[in-house]
Amino acid sequence: MIFSRIHFATLLIATAAASMPAAAQLESKPGAVVITPHVRAELIAHAPNGVTPGAPVWVGLQITHQPEWHTYWKNAGDSGLPTEMTWTLPPGVSTGEIAWPVPEKIAVGSLANYGYENTVLLPVPLEVSTLYKPPVALGNTPAMDIQLKASWLVCRKECIPEEGTFSLSLPLQGSTALHKADFDTAAAAQPQPLAKPGSVEVDGHTLKVRLEGLPAAVQGKTLGFFPETPEVIRTAAVSGKDWTQAWQDGTWTATLPLADQRSASPTAMPLVVALAEADRQPGQPIAWRAEPPVSGTWPAAAAPRAEVSPALQAALTANAATAANAANTAGSATDLPAPSSTTFMAALFGALLGGLLLNLMPCVFPILAIKVLGFARQAGNDRAHRRAGLAYTGGVILSFLALGGAMLALRAAGAGLGWGFQLQSPGVVAALAALFTLLGLNLAGVFEFGRAAPSSVCSAQAKHPLANDFLSGVLAVVIASPCTAPFMGVSLGFAIGLPAAQALLLFAAMGLGLALPYLAASFVPAVSRLLPRPGPWMHTLRRLLAFPMFATVAWLVWVLGQQSGIDGAGTLLALLVCMAAVVWALTLTGRTRVVIAGLLIAFTAVLAAAIGRNVLQTVEPAQLAAADAKGTQGAQGTQGQRWQPWSAERVAELSGDGRPVFIDFTAAWCVTCQYNKKSTLADAQVLADFDAKKVAMLRADWTRRDPAITAALTALGRSGVPVYVLQAPGKPPVVLTEILGKDEVRAALAAL
Repeated sequence: MIFSRIHFATLLIATAAASMPAAAQLESKPGAVVITPHVRAELIAHAPNGVTPGAPVWVGLQITHQPEWHTYWKNAGDSGLPTEMTWTLPPGVSTGEIAWPVPEKIAVGSLANYGYENTVLLPVPLEVSTLYKPPVALGNTPAMDIQLKASWLVCRKECIPEEGTFSLSLPLQGSTALHKADFDTAAAAQPQPLAKPGSVEVDGHTLKVRLEGLPAAVQGKTLGFFPETPEVIRTAAVSGKDWTQAWQDGTWTATLPLADQRSASPTAMPLVVALAEADRQPGQPIAWRAEPPVSGTWPAAAAPRAEVSPALQAALTANAATAANAANTAGSATDLPAPSSTTFMAALFGALLGGLLLNLMPCVFPILAIKVLGFARQAGNDRAHRRAGLAYTGGVILSFLALGGAMLALRAAGAGLGWGFQLQSPGVVAALAALFTLLGLNLAGVFEFGRAAPSSVCSAQAKHPLANDFLSGVLAVVIASPCTAPFMGVSLGFAIGLPAAQALLLFAAMGLGLALPYLAASFVPAVSRLLPRPGPWMHTLRRLLAFPMFATVAWLVWVLGQQSGIDGAGTLLALLVCMAAVVWALTLTGRTRVVIAGLLIAFTAVLAAAIGRNVLQTVEPAQLAAADAKGTQGAQGTQGQRWQPWSAERVAELSGDGRPVFIDFTAAWCVTCQYNKKSTLADAQVLADFDAKKVAMLRADWTRRDPAITAALTALGRSGVPVYVLQAPGKPPVVLTEILGKDEVRAALAAL
């Protein structure tokens, strides 16, 4: 028999075990302070009367920015993302909303954002109820342990998503006044509520705002306007015909233009007005907040913009150390509308077509070879064909659902995973190489399953012959999932942002597409009649089909070499040779089998204990990129390496110099990526066009898990590789197709 359930159970357990720790790997060691190249963030607290029910207790995230860098207010303006906080508190303790200080308007070219520079404290009130039970302290002052996981987007000319995990022990007794001045400053920067809500009227494509009850000392002053609802007004409007403000009988009025790409039509519009910096007096309020109702009829909202969101731009430049949360923040920041039924049906069709085209990918050839052999064995038996086709289809669809569900669940838990994630684990790659070695040896006639497996397993397989067809479907998905066929990339990325039920329907459609050719052939009698009757020729075909299995082993060893280096690949080859020798020894008879097999098993165990760790070791991506670049310098010659590793610092440097950038999101286990690398991306004319346009070429290697690359792919609406992005200063990034064509690349370069 070609397959055994034992082999597949081992494979699936190894796949699940290798993928589960991903979320834990993203956690940093908790502390009160997190320092990045751009900010210093610290969790601080202020409890003037101790931590008791009803007493005022404040905690807050204090962010000190490097010069020229800034983070964002609750409404970031034309671009950016607000700071987000997730708290872990003891039972009986809860938090209120962030008490946002008044922001400042930050100009970014023709856009305007709302945010903070220098140092800002974002205070949050703690609410301690009577249900809170203080911990019992032995010899120490009792304290309340609180934890915070925060994420923020810090920007200058480029944007970097960052995050930190903070912890703090807050003494329960006495006063915590170390940071009193910081919280007093933050309180002074809070807007004061207005007694009267005011009004907002929609008049064509403008808003007319009316506020009453502002202090007499403020009247006649020019006020800054900060709406809390994003994407309603034209944020960059500053003066003159764009917007006006006036005072009349103690009432402040303003006329503001609606945003060209308005995405909200609120019935109430919370807003803040603030004095200019020069008009602020120490000890006096500087801003006021109101929630006026909106009257009038909103004009129809414009269609969503086609260009890439600022969150995508941030994710494309994110570094691995700080972008663990960027996949979630970037995905939520695009503000895409819920998909219509037509859009979802189009995505289903794209998923089906992508799965169908996946049969043309080299990844699937070994499995198709096995199915050809299965067809030949059942020639003339239409009923057996149909049952085998249904079993294979069931294995494919259920495996797609299992992999898709695991990916969605782990991503929801914070793990940076994407399609093909199982091959990002060296352990899974090694297990697959061992499995395909066994399959190749079986097809080559070195051993028969019935001689090596227990009789109970053999009898079970004899009673359930469809198990092989089902398990071949499972294996097809495991080995084919790293490939991304045309139409699959968009559908996979679309699935990430859908509810779980709709996302799993897309994965099921892909599985149906992959299984469709064999399923259709199983129900068409003409196909089976074209096959010759079983005979001696099948033995020759079976041995011939062993070589695609060994070719797959060679590919998997190469993939492992990209992850674990030459030592890891060499160790795996040695262990595979030992395993093949053990399998051969088990085919012997008598005492010879016992002696030789025992010696080989002992030698294999000693070898695995001595050097087996090399298989699971990791090699730094920079080393892999440098080695890869040596063979791809091409036309640049002495100008240095053509391909450079993708990093936040390098992208920021190139953007500052005004240079366009081409990013290749790739992985060693992606066969389509390797084909594009050796064909289109190695073409002399294409490389000459890159040089003529002075395009910097960066490679984002996803062979191993990398949360920054996962974040960038998510923001692009993709969850797998290959993905190719061409971006130039002042222009939205251009995402090219998965099967990269020379004409497509040259046309994109010509448009720069």
